[in-house]
Amino acid sequence: MATLSACASPPWPNPNPTTTPNSNPNPNFHPDQSQTLDFDSLMPPQPESPPSHHHSPAASPESSPPPPSLLHLSFNQDQACFAAATDNGFRIYNCDPFRELFRREFDGSGIGHVEMLFRCNILALVGGGSHPQYPPNKVMIWDDHQGRCIGELSFRAAVRGVRLRRDRIVVVVEQKIFVYNFVDLKLVHQIETVANPKGLCAVSQLSDSLVLACPGLHKGQIRIEHYAQKKTKLVSAHDSRIACFALTLDGQLLATASTKGTLIRIFDTDHGTLLQEVRRGANAAEIYSLAFSSTAQWLAVSSDKGTVHVFSLKVNSSNPEQEKSQSSSNSDATITPSNSSRSFIKFKGVLPKYFNSEWSVAQFHLQEGSHYTVAFGLQKNTVIILGMDGSFYRCQFDPGRGGEMTQLEYRNILKPEPETAL
Repeated sequence: MATLSACASPPWPNPNPTTTPNSNPNPNFHPDQSQTLDFDSLMPPQPESPPSHHHSPAASPESSPPPPSLLHLSFNQDQACFAAATDNGFRIYNCDPFRELFRREFDGSGIGHVEMLFRCNILALVGGGSHPQYPPNKVMIWDDHQGRCIGELSFRAAVRGVRLRRDRIVVVVEQKIFVYNFVDLKLVHQIETVANPKGLCAVSQLSDSLVLACPGLHKGQIRIEHYAQKKTKLVSAHDSRIACFALTLDGQLLATASTKGTLIRIFDTDHGTLLQEVRRGANAAEIYSLAFSSTAQWLAVSSDKGTVHVFSLKVNSSNPEQEKSQSSSNSDATITPSNSSRSFIKFKGVLPKYFNSEWSVAQFHLQEGSHYTVAFGLQKNTVIILGMDGSFYRCQFDPGRGGEMTQLEYRNILKPEPETAL
């Protein structure tokens, strides 16, 4: 059960940290004008924390503290920015051009998860690391325009994930998902799931429709909630447990991967129809992330094998029925909609499925075993790759020629860079 607390628990640090480099409103972020948030009435004024003594960016290299450890990386909803949660706070970055927008540090106390809301001033924070800044069973609503927390949600279990929309806050715990109104933090829905230690959950982002995807109650099952239509769809996506999934921004398409990690499946969320199946490889792999391009023309996949794949999709989320028909008539792939696809999925012959598989158009090879998260860049045919080792890659693929992607940029997000004039 979730509870809305009036203030932070006494044993935990003050929710108002000392900000770095300063506590002024950030010029790179914009106060969210799309909603009215009145959380101040829910929390009494908090005393200011004593100022910490951080080194300024101009400090000499000999006196600079060691870089923090990364705990979590996540893109914002339109994949134009990303957030890094560390054992010392959090940092917000712009993808293209790459630059650090700002950071907030908490004197050695960690943030385990940061969830952005597009590019506005509201973020959701969850404590993490060996010395969490906040209890791991709380979601703190942070207003960076004010430089402090303005609300919190408390749970009986540790928070595994958070997703934000302009009108909803979605919180994932081990076997349940809570959906809240953003404006008043009113609980509007609870969903039971199978054990979900990764905090798997995806939500659409268009204002006129809300689609939520989460694990179902059975192995390999995805539950899809269409809130506008008040409809629930259950999809048996895989025989194995679900490892990863993603929605398009409009919520019309769903990509899924199982713990086996060889096949990626794309479904129509309205009917639960299997539209396409693509193959990452022949050997088992752990899928770390899936990402649709903004037009749903491409799908990017990262895994522990160290290769990022880009697949061409035959469907288009803006008109799934038309694209579904084109995919069925123009392709000789083994996956087609409706009953034929279901019978094919149940077919146990490995070799026919393997030889008829659809493979990736483009690839980018990285260090095997490292954890990478992918998204598509703002420029055409570009992919952004974030590594838990602090790496940032921006790559470009050739849709016609395919093959190995071209690396356009590499950065280490934890390594300070010399100041440059703007």
